[in-house]
Amino acid sequence: MPVPTEKVLFTGVSILDSTGAVPYPGDVLIENDRIATVGTVDPARSAGARVVQGRGRTLMSGLCDAHTHFTWNNSADLDGLGTMPVEEHLLFAIESARTYIDSGYTMCVGAASAKPRLDVVCRDAINAGRIPGPRYLANGPEIAVTGGALIPSITTFADGPEGMRKAVRELIGLGVDQIKLSMTGEEITGTLRAEDTYFSDEEVAAAVTEAHRRGVRVCAHARSAESVKMCVRHGVDIIYHASFTDAEGMDMLEAAKDWVFVAPGINWLVATLYEAESFGFPQEAAEAVGYKRELEIATEGLREMHRRGIKLLPGGDYGFAWTPHGTYARDLEHFVERLGFTPMEAILSATALGGEIMLRPDELGKVQPGYLADLILVDGDPLADITILQDQDRLHYIMKDGRFHKEHAAEPVAAAA
Repeated sequence: MPVPTEKVLFTGVSILDSTGAVPYPGDVLIENDRIATVGTVDPARSAGARVVQGRGRTLMSGLCDAHTHFTWNNSADLDGLGTMPVEEHLLFAIESARTYIDSGYTMCVGAASAKPRLDVVCRDAINAGRIPGPRYLANGPEIAVTGGALIPSITTFADGPEGMRKAVRELIGLGVDQIKLSMTGEEITGTLRAEDTYFSDEEVAAAVTEAHRRGVRVCAHARSAESVKMCVRHGVDIIYHASFTDAEGMDMLEAAKDWVFVAPGINWLVATLYEAESFGFPQEAAEAVGYKRELEIATEGLREMHRRGIKLLPGGDYGFAWTPHGTYARDLEHFVERLGFTPMEAILSATALGGEIMLRPDELGKVQPGYLADLILVDGDPLADITILQDQDRLHYIMKDGRFHKEHAAEPVAAAA
């Protein structure tokens, strides 16, 4: 684990503070694990600090992925997620955690684990400083009804309200931070349609009520119009995909925008449609089963959600062969190029909104005094070119809790006078 540094002074940086303000030149002082001063730093206070010369580079909050799967193993064999031995699977999950923080991600929201305790074990190991990784909210296997599992080998099955309550209780007993409901199909399965809804209102209500009663949030794989409305009706906290949201669902989301988050996983649709051919799923096949249509409808709907101020966050279902770990910041490019976000809006969705979805809006996701020192120093201006954030070599420094996870090797260490 990196050795803590009591004081670090980033001097001469361009501060992208995630308040919405235009970046401005200045200095940032870190004391222990917190940001102490932003803008102009009293030399007496910074005395003895380790100094990082910014030279105009961009200092910003670490990023958030709102749809994270540490245990997705970069494979085209979906069933292999279930058959992979647990020992090797844990090692892969540990490597995924490191890849996230290597990519500048200091906040991640678990969206399902392929085996019951892998997410929980990784979260606890990160928190204990045993392995490098982002701040993580752990999940368990997703819950599906009989006949509605996307990948049966990694699914917890439950039917009816009592079955849902029991499944939720068992997963909470493992120590998860949230519950995942798999409410709709996915075209790549060949049999389960994205516009089909497999849960009943009573099942969703029971699962959410039980989870919330125990202080645990609920997220859902919800592509169909009806599933989105079920989620809002019954208080599902995080909606994944929401591709086919209809006019009624859009109005419901807007009315609930103070508390609901949508993480569309847009890169999954783009990559599955255009980049999966070498893994056995050519574009013609993807179009034939409906991915082009879904991408077009989802894009229109998500642009409307953005116009209405619904909280959209990046997180693209990374960890499949054609959405490999380490390519996470592609979502930010899609938000700009496809969904009509400005680069600033895309960065705010991955930083300030990240702090909100992590339930720590007053200490995560911004470069502000009192916030935890989870920072990246970027070689360049991501507001001018959002794709810079996809290049690990342009992330010169990565800090979490005031400790350097990555330092730019070519630069000398200095101390403030």
